[in-house]
Amino acid sequence: MLYEILAAVAALLLAAALAALLRVPARRLGVIDRRRQRAVPLCGGVAVVLTTCLVVAAWEWTGAPPLGDGIRELLVAGSAVAALGLVADVRRVKARFLVCGTAVAAACVVPYGELGLGGGVLAVGWIVFVALGFRALDHADALAGTVGVVTAFGVGVVAAAEVMDGPAVLLSVLAAALTGFLMHNWPPARVGLGSCGSLFAGFLLASVAALARTGYALASSAEVLFALTAVAAADVLLVLLSRRLAGRPLLRGGPDHLAHRLRRLGLTPSGATVLVAAAAFSAVVVGVLVHIGWGTRTATLWVAGVTLAVVLGLLRVPVYGLRRPTGVHRVGRQAVVRGTGAPGTGVRTGVHDIRRTAAGLATRPAGESYGSARPPRQSAPGWVPGGTATRSSAGSARPGDGGQ
Repeated sequence: MLYEILAAVAALLLAAALAALLRVPARRLGVIDRRRQRAVPLCGGVAVVLTTCLVVAAWEWTGAPPLGDGIRELLVAGSAVAALGLVADVRRVKARFLVCGTAVAAACVVPYGELGLGGGVLAVGWIVFVALGFRALDHADALAGTVGVVTAFGVGVVAAAEVMDGPAVLLSVLAAALTGFLMHNWPPARVGLGSCGSLFAGFLLASVAALARTGYALASSAEVLFALTAVAAADVLLVLLSRRLAGRPLLRGGPDHLAHRLRRLGLTPSGATVLVAAAAFSAVVVGVLVHIGWGTRTATLWVAGVTLAVVLGLLRVPVYGLRRPTGVHRVGRQAVVRGTGAPGTGVRTGVHDIRRTAAGLATRPAGESYGSARPPRQSAPGWVPGGTATRSSAGSARPGDGGQ
């Protein structure tokens, strides 16, 4: 137990330090998240991957109890997926390459001898689904990291119940590394996880969960695995259904994920993250209890039903074609202000006002359209030859003031 505690503390501190140190290099290299309103460097994933690999390597070097042969293969495959995600962070990578690369890595860690060919193929597909689901969760600050920590603890308990000490230690290190990263990722985030870290975390979590459920019936395994990753599955299902119903391309990004819709309902960024994390915790607890025999399969069916109800409810939240609640828009280099709703006002009036102002002409007051009747212009008082000087409204003397 002492080794596990020391490894977790070391992972937490090292991940927090690396995430802070890598911010400047990530900015200089242009590894930033351009989907956000703020430029957020995507160095958190590299920090999590390096921390997990270094702490596990130090575990074996210090002479602690061995973690097992499968841990090295898991880390190598997970690092390959993380490298693919890092490439996706630096430059645009098509989704099919991410799917194929993750599938190849998953095929290297699935135990075909115990699952058989059909079960192995299903396990590979599920690992790819969860890995990409965690990548999709990285659409809001701290969301993927928080859900990853909760899921890592749950899957770690499942692995420990199967006397798989090596995978359990690996996930405890991963959870600690994600916690250290969250010190810089809590809203407003200073560091992003990126595809590198989200694919790595999702791949390890799904792989260990699949290994822990090896030897169980297919139906019960599917129920437990779904409960352990219900939030990631709900986000993917929500996005696919939403884009399908709206007639949008399935791979086209948009503000249609879980946190986006919760923000539309009025939640703050932190509130949305806490709510999603609480939902993930509830589902993970159900999955763990059913796995160890303290719960019935009916509980997992409840998780599936609630997940479906939440997805159908959030589908009613409008997210497409909405403009920001502001009255200012950009037209070229000029700002156009919307009208107040009076007759003759609006965007077109604002455009004409800008053009007339640039030409030195007077503009119409709000509520008066161009071409409508207008009272005659009165001549302004000014200096008259042989007369006295008058002052402007600002109080400054016009030419000829007192002959001085």
